[in-house]
Amino acid sequence: MFENVFDIDPSASQAELRALVEECERLKCAAAAAQARATALWAMKRQTVEQAAGIRADKRGAGLASEVALARREAPHTGGRYLGFAKALIHEMPHTLAALDCGALSEYRATLIVRESACLSVEHRQSLDAELCADASRLAGWGNRRVEAEAKRIAARLDVTAVVERSAKAEKDRCVTVRPAPNTMVYFTVLLPVAQGVAMYAACKRAADTIFDERSGGQVMADTAYERITGRSAAEPFSIELNLVMADTTLAGDDECPGWLDGYGPVPAGFVRKLTGDAIADAECKASLRRLYRHPQSGRLVAMESRSRTFPKGLATLLRRRDQTCRTPHCDAPIRHHDHAIPESRGGPTSALNGLGMCEACNYTKEAPGWIVRTSDADGGHTAEFRTPTGAVYRSIAPSLPGPPVRRRVSLLEGRLSVDLVTFDAA
Repeated sequence: MFENVFDIDPSASQAELRALVEECERLKCAAAAAQARATALWAMKRQTVEQAAGIRADKRGAGLASEVALARREAPHTGGRYLGFAKALIHEMPHTLAALDCGALSEYRATLIVRESACLSVEHRQSLDAELCADASRLAGWGNRRVEAEAKRIAARLDVTAVVERSAKAEKDRCVTVRPAPNTMVYFTVLLPVAQGVAMYAACKRAADTIFDERSGGQVMADTAYERITGRSAAEPFSIELNLVMADTTLAGDDECPGWLDGYGPVPAGFVRKLTGDAIADAECKASLRRLYRHPQSGRLVAMESRSRTFPKGLATLLRRRDQTCRTPHCDAPIRHHDHAIPESRGGPTSALNGLGMCEACNYTKEAPGWIVRTSDADGGHTAEFRTPTGAVYRSIAPSLPGPPVRRRVSLLEGRLSVDLVTFDAA
């Protein structure tokens, strides 16, 4: 039908195109199985090398999960999941691996099975693997929820105590996260034990069922959650600190360059002007403006340096504004640490050039044996180069700040909305 599976004949029939889509999906599953085999073998070889080198058992494999994630062009925090997934498939779950290899399971559905069996002993995990996936044909037509439910059902029957203990331990993972949504909205997520989560939802739903105005039920629920967490009406201007980076020309209305809102990302010029306008209009919620200077060609922040071993407040602020998120390639995690690319113990200066904004996990990873990080600053563009123990090199370049390179004087206001204005560096 097709000489090359990736060649698409414009004259192909719909049936032939459907067959090509099916074949590509099967190849994706087979590739995922091959990735798992390669990852598990990689882990074994790393273990052997580090054991021969005399590295303590509890230190072996440090940084490998991040290497796996980088090789897959994924955020480093996902590397542990990929590594655990590969080890479980290869060493403990041959039937799930075979189902993935033949296309009966997608990588995500195989991951669900591995995840739901993680609390079991090796013997019980192998029993679940055989019961669920020995006959791959019975998986036909199953969706994600069906696969997950069946894996949970078998796991609970094999070892109910382990499942209950895992649920109890999961309470330690409760957290609050926020991530961007389209049209300057966000997804605000609270991970809670089921009883607490359902109670919160019921409280918001009760408000929606008893308040009757022009708002929809969903809008009432969202406003209720905001009001009960912040203690302020959803109609009032905010009074908490937001870190907003924008060009002074954007604030003045001379251009429409987007701004950058910490924890969200790019936001339209009209939206940032509304934020600052609302803050200044509210007597209880004013704004403080701070000037930052950027390179005239690259648009990136100008360097600063300190004699201190730790990054002083001003320099740390510069790193946060310049890097915006963790500088490890593909990692979008918030910045938690301000670290030296070349360690201070090896003569690395405390400077913007040698400084990096990092998440906690990536900062610890780069301290593992074999990792080398270097930085450069050509034409004002700050580049960080990460070299892994296998010799792979990955680079990340700091994003440009908002707005065109122009000069403008701005007045300073005191308040709770922190707005960083970027101006042209005349030096």
